Amino acid sequence: MTQGDALAILKTGANVYLTGEPGSGKTHTINKFAEWLSASGIEPSVTAATGIAATHVSGMTLHSWSGIGIAESLSRADVDRIASKEHVARRIAKAKVLIIEEISMLSAATFEMADKVCREVRRENKPFGGLTVVLVGDFFQLPPVSRNKDVQFAYTSHVWRDLNLITCYLTEQYRQDDSEFLNVLSAIRLGEVEGIHHELLMARNVDVASLPHDAPKLFSHNADVDRINAAELAKLKGPSKKFKMSSKGKDSLVEGLMRGCLSPETLELKEGAAVMFTKNSPQGRFVNGTLGVVSGWGAGGMPIVEIRSPSTSSGHRLRVTAEPMEWSVEEQGKVKASVSQIPLRLAYAMTVHKSQGMSMDAAIMDLSKAFEYGQGYVALSRVRRLSGVYLTGLNARALEVHPKILEKDRDFRAASEAARDAFGEMRKHEVEAMQKKFVKAMGGALITESTKHEARNSKQIKNSNYKTGALPGRLAETLQTVRDAKSLREAAKSRGLVASTIVKHLEELAEIGCLARADFAHLVPIGIIDEIHSALAAAEGDRLSPIFHALGGRHPFELIRLVRLMKQ
Repeated sequence: MTQGDALAILKTGANVYLTGEPGSGKTHTINKFAEWLSASGIEPSVTAATGIAATHVSGMTLHSWSGIGIAESLSRADVDRIASKEHVARRIAKAKVLIIEEISMLSAATFEMADKVCREVRRENKPFGGLTVVLVGDFFQLPPVSRNKDVQFAYTSHVWRDLNLITCYLTEQYRQDDSEFLNVLSAIRLGEVEGIHHELLMARNVDVASLPHDAPKLFSHNADVDRINAAELAKLKGPSKKFKMSSKGKDSLVEGLMRGCLSPETLELKEGAAVMFTKNSPQGRFVNGTLGVVSGWGAGGMPIVEIRSPSTSSGHRLRVTAEPMEWSVEEQGKVKASVSQIPLRLAYAMTVHKSQGMSMDAAIMDLSKAFEYGQGYVALSRVRRLSGVYLTGLNARALEVHPKILEKDRDFRAASEAARDAFGEMRKHEVEAMQKKFVKAMGGALITESTKHEARNSKQIKNSNYKTGALPGRLAETLQTVRDAKSLREAAKSRGLVASTIVKHLEELAEIGCLARADFAHLVPIGIIDEIHSALAAAEGDRLSPIFHALGGRHPFELIRLVRLMKQ
């Protein structure tokens, strides 16, 4: 199934299990769905099975969202106690669409506990109290942490069956483009590893002298990772610089963000340190997993990182000044807590667990002590090409996936093909009618290509006095806030959002014809408009990164985007 097929099904409001191989675009697809929901006035509740995964999606763990915390079981009294907590009850009662990321790492017991609380709060004896539920993940990756050897995956739960999920199995590949490597990964996934696959991997078993100095080492165990990073940093000459994480919001939410954030609370760097970016750049300069070396210090003492581009045989290195970025917890479209840190971590060593969700150009892997099903598969599938894999050890368990999943995966694939065929036979207007019905039921307003066209041609909508009450709630609130604010920073602070999100909302408003220049022009200092206009006019294509660099980095991307909006 393609991403487009899956997105069309998600938009109908069906309960969906979205899965696929690593690099197939699960996160990209679910982000597109969440953006569509928000644009339609429906704020999704985004959660994840682990703190690390939660930071990737600006959400919170399902344990925190549902109020179950670290409980391993719930009595009737426990459910009543949790449901009586005002903040938990309000959150669950207001929810409309619940997204759970990394479902493979959620046990059936935890899944059922969250379901019980939702039923109690919402007074509805339906799965999760009648919420639309979207589950995202791949059971071939790391399983739930369990004290028992007989782990119970979420799909074994009666709640999974009662949800009547439509399975969307993504089959396109966007991370790896190496056919030999893809064959190896597919063989591991199918439980059909043969001698030729083992030989290809062992050809990447290199001696210590041949290891790249700036590639991270992946370990199956947590022990030694901090020791290795500290030891390698200590070898470098010159003074170190420390960067402290800042935070705002409720203490319990901040603590969860700090635990899940891949950048440490105190980041210590030296010139020459091998580092890895821990977040995606909005401008596409780097992604979570991009490797580089600290080459110096820029304005304000911020680290300058040299990134080697894998696409150029010359080894061209792009220099990027790493500035603080935010990790946040959002609820109903508002930021409840956030932490800010340089999006870097030392790249000498990390655990396989923390690498899940990353895309790497290269990695050194010691899989000789792999003890969990899926560990080797997760580690290997982080890397784009076989040439980027450097093995220092490999055991048989590293190439094994959970035997229970092999059979279940066939069921998932068959269910996905059936869903694709069923929706493929439907006419476009039938699918759109289902999407419209869903949005209406959720209290939103569906924005389609036809409504966009009508909006662009409506004088009433193009007028800056357009009635914000006719817009989806989040956009209406942002538009009014921007009109009243004196600066972009003030608007962001007032809305409890970051500046880039405010600009994104304005871009959405412009796309549907609901934004006039007079609404936001006062946010841009007059003295910089002509300079940015000239840079935009001279640029080729739509990418903002070249424009940013052409302007010498003097103006933030958000202001460049605002000036671009003025031209439309």
